[in-house]
Amino acid sequence: MKSLFIPLTLSFALISGAAFASSDSQRLDDAKRAEITTKLTSEGYEVRKIEMEDGEIEVYALKDGKKLELYLAPDLTITRTKTSD
Repeated sequence: MKSLFIPLTLSFALISGAAFASSDSQRLDDAKRAEITTKLTSEGYEVRKIEMEDGEIEVYALKDGKKLELYLAPDLTITRTKTSD
């Protein structure tokens, strides 16, 4: 019975490690945040917050006095916009 315990434990550890690695890959690094901020600022947005949520880049910004939630594709094009006001 013990001979099965160690391989199974190692298998679960490897699978768990892969799950954590995939969530790390969804984090935005500083360079990507700077790229997003520069792009949106040049389009007239005042960027307040950038985060990853459910695999999408979500940006909280202001434009023309309105609070906006922008959702970006991997190529940084805006795919969806929600107005908070």
